[in-house]
Amino acid sequence: MAKTDPYAALRFKEFNMFLLVRFLLVFGWSMQFIVIEWEVYTLTKDPLALGIIGLMEIIPAFTMALFAGHIVDQREKRNLLALCIAAFSLISLGLFLLTWDKVVAGWTTTSVLYGIYALVFFGGFLRAFFGPTIFSLIALIVPKKVYPNAATWSTSTWKAAAVLGALFGGFFIHWMGVPKTLCVIFIMVMMSLGLIFLIKKKPILNPNRGEPIKQSLKKGVKFVFSNKAILGALTLDMIAVLFGGTVALLSVFAQDILKVGSQGFGILNASISLGSIVSMFLTTYMPVSKHAGKKLLGSIFVFGLCIIAFGLSSVFWISVVALFLSGAADGISMVIRQTILQLKTPDEMRGRVSSVNSMFVGSSNELGAFESGLAAKLIGPARAVVFGGIMTLITVTIIGKRNKVLRTLDLTEDYKAHGQEN
Repeated sequence: MAKTDPYAALRFKEFNMFLLVRFLLVFGWSMQFIVIEWEVYTLTKDPLALGIIGLMEIIPAFTMALFAGHIVDQREKRNLLALCIAAFSLISLGLFLLTWDKVVAGWTTTSVLYGIYALVFFGGFLRAFFGPTIFSLIALIVPKKVYPNAATWSTSTWKAAAVLGALFGGFFIHWMGVPKTLCVIFIMVMMSLGLIFLIKKKPILNPNRGEPIKQSLKKGVKFVFSNKAILGALTLDMIAVLFGGTVALLSVFAQDILKVGSQGFGILNASISLGSIVSMFLTTYMPVSKHAGKKLLGSIFVFGLCIIAFGLSSVFWISVVALFLSGAADGISMVIRQTILQLKTPDEMRGRVSSVNSMFVGSSNELGAFESGLAAKLIGPARAVVFGGIMTLITVTIIGKRNKVLRTLDLTEDYKAHGQEN
């Protein structure tokens, strides 16, 4: 059997175009998140306001997730992604206008804040469609034998965009201010909209196209809950991300604890994603198939330790290292989870399974942001972060002991079945 080709997916032209589109989108979305977090905290000086941003996004993202998955499985994926990007451009334009003095002159702080919350809410609704559409489109661009490699490169591209978006988000605030930074984001989103049409329309592989929504959603949920490998991985990540989310509080640490300003804020955000992209790039050469379950548990345990270290630190470089290592551990867990989903999900159910995934893991990011903001309000930001890290360790320990299927999960045979070698 041929050795693993770390660049297998990159040998397909449309996949490279897909990666470019995804890079632009995530780069823009990452910058936008950083800028809005900074702007909201600057306006309010209230960590709970940062938590509310997460709450505004999770409500529509969670409630629409299953319905979005059904729509994705029924529709052509390229055009659906183009529609999502077009809608995202409206959000970016709206946020730019809400932070431009010439537009909001005379507005109260409360009015501007509510306007931002409204657009974030719309973004949560949109995100319910983004994840399933992207997940499903990957499987239509590359053959099954390179699914694991494609999943790794796609996730790595996402993290590479996140690290640069976070880094430049902080720097751009310092260099040109919030309004101009949001204008740059709008331009990048429009570029991605033009590029997506260089990918051809794809066939709809759902043999049950047109089936009733209730029946379709029931099948998707039943599949996830009957597959112990998928369910175990999603449950573990959901709880870990819920309690280990520190990103929502980084603006508080940058301004009030570490006192490093907007540039330091960008570096703190970037260090997390930089750690992730380094670890995910390494997994293209060293597949995580063997003892995947134990590696997943171990990586999230290390993630929890790093979060505790960050919460206890008052030294900038120590905080950066702790966040870098947490990102590296998180990157490994994401590669394992995405590989499990790609290998074990039938083509006709990718949209629905990805939607359940977004309910478990994606929405827990925003719920975690709300939890972090509320905890910071009640017990202080440093204690809130340490508490989250401790809860992550407890969660991993309990799940590791009680979930034998996840603990003993090995993907070696799945890799071989798809033309990959461990």
